[in-house]
Amino acid sequence: MTDVNGPKVVVIGGGTGMPVLLRGLRKFPINLSAIVTVSDDGGSSGRLREDLDIPAPGDIRKVIASMSDVEPTLLKLFQHRFDSGDGLSGHALGNLILAGMTSITGDFYKGIKEISRVFNVKGRIYPIANENMYLKAEFEDGTVVRGESNIPKVNKKIKHVFYDPPKVQPLPEAVKAIEQAELIVIAPGSLYTSIVPNLISEEIKDALSQTNAKSVYVCNVMTQYGETRGYTASEHVEALHRHVGSSFVDGIIVHGQKIERTIKQEYEKELAEPVVCDYEQLNDMKVQVIEGDIADLHSDGTLKHHEHKIAKLLYNLL
Repeated sequence: MTDVNGPKVVVIGGGTGMPVLLRGLRKFPINLSAIVTVSDDGGSSGRLREDLDIPAPGDIRKVIASMSDVEPTLLKLFQHRFDSGDGLSGHALGNLILAGMTSITGDFYKGIKEISRVFNVKGRIYPIANENMYLKAEFEDGTVVRGESNIPKVNKKIKHVFYDPPKVQPLPEAVKAIEQAELIVIAPGSLYTSIVPNLISEEIKDALSQTNAKSVYVCNVMTQYGETRGYTASEHVEALHRHVGSSFVDGIIVHGQKIERTIKQEYEKELAEPVVCDYEQLNDMKVQVIEGDIADLHSDGTLKHHEHKIAKLLYNLL
């Protein structure tokens, strides 16, 4: 791990949206920290959690890859996922390496620090917790579901999410990073299963509520089936505020360009639609709207945040 003398920027999130921000931000002269969710219970991560009783390594692996400065071949190897082999099929090699280093050091966070050193990570990576825990969701009809991977399958309106066990101790270094930050960025991603799980411990709530740093949420471009179907931009922010217990978000970054009809039609097949920016409601919430051309169409037909465009916009907020 290497630190840079510069403004302290903390990015909070998980999933696929967070690494995009980190790849762009690490190129700027900032002191960068990432706080990452570890509640995934599906796929390779889920199997390793069950077998070894460790926090989920998958999102940590993606963040290490996005912040590292090593030969592309080594990075490709780290991200490689086996598609055959008894017991190996479905596992990402990086997940196995994280599990192995946890076994060697006897501690998940120590393992992350060692791998970060080997992979020349630019900044610091903190799991939100250093223990194995699961996510539960209560829906508006009273239904309660356990397991991050199961929550979107219910396809009902989510009331709130919480930990199982209820009391999870956040990593002290993560809390300290928030307390010392000059800019806090809530990354795009699955709102209730990748973002909110980082925000719901009492210590993190207090740190976010009391910080003097500017807190900015990078809003998703599209809604997500099973989590935010029909949500406006302000409803994303309201969910963050509801879970933290305070109006901590100062600004929201939204994609300000028109989305082509053909792209919308593709997303409609997944029951997703563009997130509407309801300016008046955000203004009433005293949340600054920051618009930009920050998303591009990828070869797979999806709209994704552009790492350099969004990083430059965030850097200009400092």
